Order: sequence, then C-alpha cells, then structure tokens
Amino acid sequence: MSYIISFILAIVSYMVIDNVILSRYFGICSFIGVSNKIKSAVSMGIAVAFVTILAALVCWPIYTFILVPAKMEYMETIVFILVIASLVQIVGYFIKKKSPTLYRSLGIYLPLITTNCAVLGVVESNMAFDFGRSMANAIGTSLGFILVIFLFACIRGRLESSNTPKAFKGVPIALIVAGIMAIVFMGLSGLIDLGSWGVI
Repeated sequence: MSYIISFILAIVSYMVIDNVILSRYFGICSFIGVSNKIKSAVSMGIAVAFVTILAALVCWPIYTFILVPAKMEYMETIVFILVIASLVQIVGYFIKKKSPTLYRSLGIYLPLITTNCAVLGVVESNMAFDFGRSMANAIGTSLGFILVIFLFACIRGRLESSNTPKAFKGVPIALIVAGIMAIVFMGLSGLIDLGSWGVI
C-alpha cells in the first residue's frame, strides 16, 4: 500500500474512530467550557488544531535529535509544555490583533490551551511514532477536535431552546449529550484496522 493512502487512513482513524475527546477524554475542560456558542467553539477548535499541529512539528525533532541523543528523555514534558506555551502566546496575539471580540469571548480558555491535555497528549504519544505517523496523529486529532466541538456546539444551541428539566439545564445535560456522542463514536471502533493496512 502506498504511504499516502496509509497516511490518509491514519488521519481518518485518529479523527473519527480514536477521537481525542470522545475516546481518550482529552481536552474536556475547553470542550465543555467553550461549546455553548458555535463561533467560539469553532474558533477554539481551530486554535487548538493550529497549536497541536505546530507542536507536533516542533516537538518530534526536538525529542528525537536533541533529548534522546543527550539521554534527557525525562525532560520531555517540561520541554513540550514550554513549546506549547510559546505557540499559544503566538496564537493569542494573532487572535487579539485580528478579532478582539473573539479574543474576549474565548477568555480564560485560550491560555488553557497551554495545559490542554489534548495538545500535550498528542505530542507525548507521538514520541512512539515515526515523523509521518506523528503528523497523521496531529492532523487527525486536530480535525477530530474541530468536528466534535462543532457538533457539540450545534447540539447545545438546540438544547438552549428545548424543554429540559430544571435539574439538567446547563452543564448536566451537556455531559449527558457528550456521553451519548462518545457511545456513537465508540460504535465506529474497528472500522479501520490500521494494523491490517500496514500503518502500524
């Protein structure tokens, strides 16, 4: 099988089947916190995707060509957080210049990308892969994050106007919907077997 097809299959797998939010439960804080409006949800998704892909692009060579030869693998988490924090500052500055309203609506959740376990989890897991697989993981995870947070924001928009029992209004019903979405995505498990395709 060609490398390109393997690469695309890996992206689809990480995007839908092994979704970072619904199967690995990374990035729940921003997923719940920002998904009450579609615009802010999509913007957060794009920001997380941008940081995730850039972090994967930067951190893999740092780990492979600097930390491993220097036998300093134990420093990986600190180094990765420093890289991610720097990228978040760049993204935050760009959003603030281009859209101050969006910057204010994202609020505390934009700096939280620095310690977003979705970003850090992807970068950490990439250290077990070659560069191509690590980029497929980063791209697929990023697209999956955007897809799920967008769908969730659309559903939450409908829930606002629905006749929800008082005890379930707000975050409780959002968590129930997230659980149902996780079950739906779990049903896709095994749809693409990366091992049989020679990807892993």
